[in-house]
Amino acid sequence: MLDLVPADLPPALFALICGVLGLLVGSFLNVVIHRLPTMMEREWRNHCAELCGDEAPQHEPLSLARPGSRCPACGHAITALENIPLLSWLFLRGRCSACAAPISLRYPLVEAISGLLCAFAAFHFGYGWTSLAAMLLIWGLIALTCIDFDSQLLPDAITLPLLWAGLLVNLFGTFADLQAAVIGAMCGYLALWSVYWAFKLTTGKEGMGYGDFKLLAALGAWLGWEMLPLTILLSSLLGAVVGIALIVIAKRGRSVPIPFGPYLAMAGLLALFWGKPLTRAYLSLL
Repeated sequence: MLDLVPADLPPALFALICGVLGLLVGSFLNVVIHRLPTMMEREWRNHCAELCGDEAPQHEPLSLARPGSRCPACGHAITALENIPLLSWLFLRGRCSACAAPISLRYPLVEAISGLLCAFAAFHFGYGWTSLAAMLLIWGLIALTCIDFDSQLLPDAITLPLLWAGLLVNLFGTFADLQAAVIGAMCGYLALWSVYWAFKLTTGKEGMGYGDFKLLAALGAWLGWEMLPLTILLSSLLGAVVGIALIVIAKRGRSVPIPFGPYLAMAGLLALFWGKPLTRAYLSLL
């Protein structure tokens, strides 16, 4: 992408280009968020049927590319003009053009968040590959956040490539040196793995899933081990605040599990943009 634009591009214009790219990718992220859990469930059912010697369930072929997007209520195929990020939802007034069924507000929200975060990354890091690398992390975290909210799953299909991508970008010292990235990946996994087993041995219950270990390992690979304490602290604070709000305001039962992945993702974004000043501010209080 950088080869297609001049190096002296004004910062505001570069941020605008990255924001538009974020909108377009955000539209694809909606497909990933909607379809990937279903694809995983079908794969598990097929494996179970194979182990039991049963015939695998028959389903319509489903991938991230096919079939084309369509209304879940009436099956109307979404046209290109109906699939323009943000604008189509606004033009259709949030309803299917064929059956007038409501279209979830999440679709334009994901697109808008992706576009805004990508534009901010371009503004924050400036012209260069660092901005594009940050956008890749942003897209992965957005998808994981929404999938975890929906299904309490953090798919290996996203967390593991994100981990390796973090090590790859830091091979060039983009966000941390390679040694800090490798140590960050190991310590990120082991930190929550230790908490998981300590909680399970103490209470006999599982307090989190293995996907949380892998997500924190990925954040360690991207940001380096120095950002792990801040990420864990921020995610714990965010989770506690939201959890208490859900119990008090939404009357949600304390026994209802709350996914931890979204708070790790939000804390990772804060560490990506403001990790060093936040760490200095925190240490100054000690």
